[in-house]
Amino acid sequence: MKILISGGAGYIGSTIASACLDAGIHPVLLDNLSTGRREFTRGRTFYEGDIADGSLIDRVFTEHPDIEAVVHCAALIVVPDSVADPVGYYTNNVAKSLAFASHLIRNGCRRMLFSSSASIYQADDTFTVDETSPHAPESPYARTKSVCEAMFTDIAATQPLKILSLRYFNPIGADPKMRTGLQLRRPSHALGKLIEAHDDRVPFIVTGTGWPTRDGSGIRDYVHVWDLAAAHIAALQRFDTVLGDATSLAINLGTGTGTTVFELIDAFNAVVDTPVTVERGPARPGDVAGAYTRSDRAALLLDWKPQHSIEEGIRHSLAWAAERDQVLGYQ
Repeated sequence: MKILISGGAGYIGSTIASACLDAGIHPVLLDNLSTGRREFTRGRTFYEGDIADGSLIDRVFTEHPDIEAVVHCAALIVVPDSVADPVGYYTNNVAKSLAFASHLIRNGCRRMLFSSSASIYQADDTFTVDETSPHAPESPYARTKSVCEAMFTDIAATQPLKILSLRYFNPIGADPKMRTGLQLRRPSHALGKLIEAHDDRVPFIVTGTGWPTRDGSGIRDYVHVWDLAAAHIAALQRFDTVLGDATSLAINLGTGTGTTVFELIDAFNAVVDTPVTVERGPARPGDVAGAYTRSDRAALLLDWKPQHSIEEGIRHSLAWAAERDQVLGYQ
């Protein structure tokens, strides 16, 4: 099997590519390198360019007519940045995805896995959601994912391109073989900030402690990125069976376990030699209380369950952080 991964030089796209190689699937990578890293494309089939570039997409399919599916990971993903630059986010995540879909249809592509997000959900009082939960995205980033899902559902209803949307919760960790990981030196998510605080020997600031959760901090469903990659392999291998007569479908990819920020700190401090101290701060623009999945759809349809614990995700994140600068040539 050969597949195309848009955003294939990014954190999740490159990790999916590694899992594909391990599974005997040939990944073709497409990335404009706006946030992705060329280092993650070494030894892999790679095209540098934009998903909205029709002539480039035509060339990819001309040179690789045996591509059977597309994994669409290309997107901007930082919530506060989306609040500050909604035009940029809607342009990159929605308008370009629409153009990409038209280019795929023109080239006879029949299958797409869309990297969606659990941030589109409105959680109930238990902070749990399933695939039927109402949507109430609370940031421009989250709304771009919701809009794309609706757009792809409409397209799939009348066009030959079927769409399987995989709604990610909160990826952590790295490729256990350390081939790829989070490329940012100072990521904005909680675990990245924890590692930064640990390395800099400064307190970790919990942004938002007035949420109606069990300890006042946000709650998330932290899933190891290697487990996410495994879910994509299962989805690629079972795509036609999972979709059946349907034209589109959504599947949650999470652990089913909610972890608050304070609980994440406790897990982090249990792994590291020098615990981080904690300070409390205000919530960031676009932040939400969070949610975790209660769905077993992934287990039923993909025969997939996460295999890595949150502690393993923390250890792999720390191991990658120790190697990242050398791998990516940071000074």
